[in-house]
Amino acid sequence: MPPPIFPIPDERANTVATTSSDASASVHHQISPQSPAKTSPVVDGDKFDYDFVVIGGGSGGLAASKEASRLGAKVAVFDYVQPTPIGTKWGLGGTCVNVGCIPKKMMHQASLLGEAIEDAKSYGWELAGGGDKKHNWGAMVQSIQDFIHSLNWKYKVALRDVNVSYINSYAKLIDKNHIHAVNAKGKEVTVSAAKILIATGGRPKYPEIPGAKEYGITSDDIFSLQYPPGKTLCVGASYVSLECAGFLAGLGFDTTVMVRSILLRGFDQDMAERIGRAMEESHHVKFIRGAVPSKIEEIEPRQDGKAGRLRVTSTQNGKEIVEEYNTVLFAVGRDACTSTIGLEKAGVKVNPDSGKINAEYEQTNVPNIYAIGDVLDGRPELTPVAIQAGNKLARRLFAGSKVVYDYEMVPTTVFTPVEYGCIGLAEEVALKKYGKDNIEVYHGRYRPVTTRPIAGYGEEHCYAKLICNKLDDERVVGLHVLGPNAGEITQGFALGMRLGAKKRDFDDLTGIHPTDAENFVSLLITRSSGVDLSLPQCCG
Repeated sequence: MPPPIFPIPDERANTVATTSSDASASVHHQISPQSPAKTSPVVDGDKFDYDFVVIGGGSGGLAASKEASRLGAKVAVFDYVQPTPIGTKWGLGGTCVNVGCIPKKMMHQASLLGEAIEDAKSYGWELAGGGDKKHNWGAMVQSIQDFIHSLNWKYKVALRDVNVSYINSYAKLIDKNHIHAVNAKGKEVTVSAAKILIATGGRPKYPEIPGAKEYGITSDDIFSLQYPPGKTLCVGASYVSLECAGFLAGLGFDTTVMVRSILLRGFDQDMAERIGRAMEESHHVKFIRGAVPSKIEEIEPRQDGKAGRLRVTSTQNGKEIVEEYNTVLFAVGRDACTSTIGLEKAGVKVNPDSGKINAEYEQTNVPNIYAIGDVLDGRPELTPVAIQAGNKLARRLFAGSKVVYDYEMVPTTVFTPVEYGCIGLAEEVALKKYGKDNIEVYHGRYRPVTTRPIAGYGEEHCYAKLICNKLDDERVVGLHVLGPNAGEITQGFALGMRLGAKKRDFDDLTGIHPTDAENFVSLLITRSSGVDLSLPQCCG
């Protein structure tokens, strides 16, 4: 049996119930008293200004700071946003709230509403005056930014309510216990802390080509862009690139994705290619494969209320191609924000290739310095992961808890026009880990009933599959779904997956009819059978 993974918490017992990495057995795990992750809740309040200082006011940092304060610690949070090359900046809350998950989901929803208007005609709805639908980019951006600003304010209030000091300054470590910070007006402050948490997250990369930073934008800019982006090139095959391309196309913009190699590296590649086909065939997104940009030139500058014109020169399979766009959005990865915060002065080690921090149970090589979120090496870059890890760390540091976060079996969703949800192993990873003869894949196409069934939407793209380990009584080691509301479906099944569900558990489950999720209780066709994936009949 493989060694146990990080634990699933059982707070009441101060132990952790965990499954093995292939979810093959249930065991209990407890951090040993000798483990550096178990820290005394007692701190020397007379020696330091704070018991706990958090550098970074994103979701994980805020969660950890509030939990630590509730447990009696004296806490401060430093947060400061460096403007993007075109001057975009934002308030407290980090990437997710300001330039990530929240505005992304709202723009995704805006594009889906546009599709729903078309679908409504099949149900008898008529547009007043018979006119065509029209989207107002400025009105959408204003509504989204108003909502985000309300969240920024609520975060400040939440910190105040639990007596966490919020310091809007750029913080750097001087040594393992001291932090020096400077605010936007140049005012400096130095504080000391018994324990320090690094939660600075990451920022989008720019390719090292002429004109990238001068004329390009990233996801840090798109959600507050003060003009319609017009004809847009999304550079990169990341989920950020595909999500942005999806909602931009859905809002009516001519959108192209430039891909160097594969889509969604690190995700199930069967699902990734299905996403690409769905976007290209059904959602008007164009793809340029095997290409990388080499320079960007300005033809006309961007102005208030209007995008500019850009000439993009690229190389595709050794040949030069040139095309004009109004906006170029780079989504080619992210850099951890660790290089300018003084980690070297405190002796914190980082991976020289990624700039990310190596940590065990969120503890760095410096015993009183911890890290969570996107700065951690080899961990999922997901907001809920950072929040969970931050809360559990605070409880270990200030309440004597022994519960650590389980980084395995983490559900996630890519919000492309046809959403992709998953939890567990990608098919190619499962095959490599267990061997082809020991994996069975149950899969099927389905007709979505939650959106646009009359129009026949999604019939050629909606797809579900379960990846099962035959060596372990067909325990499900991977669940993947491509279809409307995939995030909701995946979240619902995630609990069963984490509890070690087997294929027969899915078979024995009664579906809710009519829903898209019920397709998982009736997957009969195996990949090994070679049987054609015809659409199932409704109601049996």
